[in-house]
Amino acid sequence: MGLLAYAKANVFPAGRICQGAYNESVSISPKSYDLALLFAALADRTRLRLLNLMNGREVCVCYFVEILGQSQPKISRHLAYLRRAGIVAARREGKWMHYKILVPENAGAARILRETVAVIGQEKAMQVDLARLGKACCAPQRVSALEGAPRPIPVDAVSCSAS
Repeated sequence: MGLLAYAKANVFPAGRICQGAYNESVSISPKSYDLALLFAALADRTRLRLLNLMNGREVCVCYFVEILGQSQPKISRHLAYLRRAGIVAARREGKWMHYKILVPENAGAARILRETVAVIGQEKAMQVDLARLGKACCAPQRVSALEGAPRPIPVDAVSCSAS
């Protein structure tokens, strides 16, 4: 059936389109993933350090501040950038904000993220960050900024480890 014939068959006399017929005929493609935004998100050392600390775990923002030695507003801006890129999810628990990696549904973007996290995890500076996180988690009472903070929890379902 030609487009004109289809339109005539599904337009009511008043000039309105039959919504049901329209919905069936139009295939809505899923929103394409913004790779430029992903690469921009991965182009900053602080954001890479944050992703490294989140790999395989959900982490409270206060740990990022302590481990990276940067201000909370700066860390929050970087986390917001990662959220806009669709690679980080946030959850509030009382006054605490928890962040974890969110693997994109787009297969190419997911592969880029997994490879990036795997490569940065091998860097010495990133391993030092992870060691500092491990020490802070074992004794949060030693760091006044972490007093009462919930400890990072493993989230294997969203780990960027090779699947």
